Amino acid sequence: MSPAYFGMAMATGIVALAAHHRGMPSVAAALFYLNIAIYGVLWVLTVLRVIHYPRPFFADMIDHLRGPGFFTMVAASSILGSEFVVLTGSYRVGVAFWGVAIVLWIGLTYTIFTAFTVKQEKPSLDKGISGGWLLAVVATQSMAVLSALLAVHLGQPYKLELNFFALSMWLWGGMLYIWMMSLIFYRYTFFRFSPGDLSPPYWINMGAMAISTLAGALLIINAPEAPFLLSILPFLKGFTIFYWATGTWWIPMLLILGLWRHLYKRFPLKYDPLYWGAVFPLGMYTVSTHEMIEALAFDFLDFLPPIFLYAAYIAWSAAFYGFVFDLLRRWQSTRLPVN
Repeated sequence: MSPAYFGMAMATGIVALAAHHRGMPSVAAALFYLNIAIYGVLWVLTVLRVIHYPRPFFADMIDHLRGPGFFTMVAASSILGSEFVVLTGSYRVGVAFWGVAIVLWIGLTYTIFTAFTVKQEKPSLDKGISGGWLLAVVATQSMAVLSALLAVHLGQPYKLELNFFALSMWLWGGMLYIWMMSLIFYRYTFFRFSPGDLSPPYWINMGAMAISTLAGALLIINAPEAPFLLSILPFLKGFTIFYWATGTWWIPMLLILGLWRHLYKRFPLKYDPLYWGAVFPLGMYTVSTHEMIEALAFDFLDFLPPIFLYAAYIAWSAAFYGFVFDLLRRWQSTRLPVN
């Protein structure tokens, strides 16, 4: 079981929110209830893996390539909490998921990055880093998003504290992106790059900026009720556009690299749980652009969210079909007679 399998819950949750924002309540509700089931099953499987296979589980956690995948647990928890807040108005449930996400974020952040720092045997940069590292940014920004959503509905003093926490996580997530993206871009341009190196989590290059845009847009919307946010409103607006522009720049680049991988280099396209990491950014770009339009009155960008919503639908459907097909194939293989 890949540590990044919670990306399935991340992707399903954000596509549900995207459908809600674009006026498709039935689709949003169906994906929301499906996501509750997905999230629950993934936790059951994770607990079973810890019980029956503790050594590989914790070995994955300190592995440079697989370890960052655990941050999908944080993001999936925050996004499901956001779904409860936005789709059902269940603020207490949202607070519960907020608490779970904080505990996971603290535990994983200081376990994974401490292990990466002190372990004696380390891979070289070209073997040890990928776009999957940016899941740490996504996890951080997902808590900023949920905090900003909860702040709207809670009274003082929690409103002030949640907005401050959201701002702090938003700023830290941006700083973390700059650190990590510098290393990833350096790896892109100065080391040999094969089709196998371009794994689906590289789409998180864009997704991390999209969720940073969403958090910034929500802080702008919250500013009238938080004086300290109002005092830095130009900064919030500038950096939100900065994040959105950076994420937008990545889209053509990632499409070109995908065509190079699968068409020019003929790398086989088959189901991998990591492909959920490519679905999530499309849904997040839809939601973040929608919220930025609302926050900054950028009506001229209103043509973008519908386009990316349908792209997210197609990507989610393809990944879900691959997931079901892979399950059936594995189930049938266990029923074959042994000679």
